[in-house]
Amino acid sequence: MPEVLVVDDSKVMRDMVVACLRPYPDSRFTQASSGLEAIEQLSLKPYDLLVLDLNMPDIGGIEVVEFVRGQDHLRDLPIIIVTTRGDEASRERALQAGADRFMTKPFTPDSIQGTARALLEKNPAEAPRG
Repeated sequence: MPEVLVVDDSKVMRDMVVACLRPYPDSRFTQASSGLEAIEQLSLKPYDLLVLDLNMPDIGGIEVVEFVRGQDHLRDLPIIIVTTRGDEASRERALQAGADRFMTKPFTPDSIQGTARALLEKNPAEAPRG
């Protein structure tokens, strides 16, 4: 049963991501509204996927990615960045920090479902790059 942590300071956006990923079989979702809360949640239980915004009021998404990649037990956690920042510099920075995929808002349900499915099923080559 996949455990997914969805992190965004906008409740509407968190709910939208969860609604898009809910069709994935037997998924369970935890939501966090900040980078700090995400780090706290990651210390409480294991997750199979992290969906993360870049722009947050306390600890930003890049810092969360760097934290995750710096932890031995989290090093292989798939991370999808979902952000309003569509510039190439943000994309490159997120991917260099260790994010697996970078998606811009707005996204389609099919695009985030396909990306999540490929990463959860350990078929990253099938996950759309963006």
